[in-house]
Amino acid sequence: MDLTRRQFTCALGSAALLLPWGCAKKPRADRIGIALGGGGARGLAHILMLEVLDELGIQPYRISGTSIGAIVGVLYASGKSGREIRQLVDELTVGSNESWFDALSEQRVLRWLAFLLPELRRGGLLNPEGFINFLSETVGIKTFNELKIPLQVVATDFWKREAVALSSGELMPAVQASMALPGVSAAVEINDRLLVDGGLVNPVPYDLIQFESDFTIAVDVTGTRTPDDDQNPNYLDTTFDAFQILQTAVLREKMKHNPPNLYIRPEIRDVRVLEFYKFEAIFEQAQVKKDLLKRELERQFG
Repeated sequence: MDLTRRQFTCALGSAALLLPWGCAKKPRADRIGIALGGGGARGLAHILMLEVLDELGIQPYRISGTSIGAIVGVLYASGKSGREIRQLVDELTVGSNESWFDALSEQRVLRWLAFLLPELRRGGLLNPEGFINFLSETVGIKTFNELKIPLQVVATDFWKREAVALSSGELMPAVQASMALPGVSAAVEINDRLLVDGGLVNPVPYDLIQFESDFTIAVDVTGTRTPDDDQNPNYLDTTFDAFQILQTAVLREKMKHNPPNLYIRPEIRDVRVLEFYKFEAIFEQAQVKKDLLKRELERQFG
């Protein structure tokens, strides 16, 4: 269910007057914040939501991101449009009208081989350094201060078991930490803290930008899965889906106490964490919520 924070608080009647923005104040389009949640390949749906902002001529005032949301957030905050990010995905991924044999004849397959090198000695299955290097080359930016839109990236302190919001210093180590899913890629050390995937503690970090923005959009891409016939998921499915269950529980509790202005959850069904090759299906499934987001923003700011 999609819920606006304004609808939620106005339903409280006079109690809403206690909030700093109330029900009568109209939010400004130049102070919109957007939070991009974690969810692996399903996070490609974020691109469609950013396309809405482009189509309406809205530049976010603040961006926050966790895991795949941090990756997409960095690309967008660096100045790339939603369409340019979609084109980048299309260049890197094999589509339904293309075979892996076709892809093997192109340079991009070498990139994917670099992205997916196994890394077993440091606590992960995959070595993300190839992807991080590619991302760094693509954005052409080394520090948070160089971004065109302020960005906060969420990671988790492994030992203290708490959220860490990164918004200054080197950009790529922060992104690498935010996407360091335990068991898949190794933890990252930043400022003497051992950091892993931010989705463990803050899967959709809208609260980080909520009180700096007039209107906050939270995009949840955890998706859903259809039960298998035998009801017995394999090892990787069990690991990844357990992580998604945790994220859903954390977000649900946070929403009870402090919802965003607008919560968008694209109905991405039966896409596993690493199935980026399903990008066409992800875009198709996310289109309904893209249209919904556009209508709501037009209603609020038109």
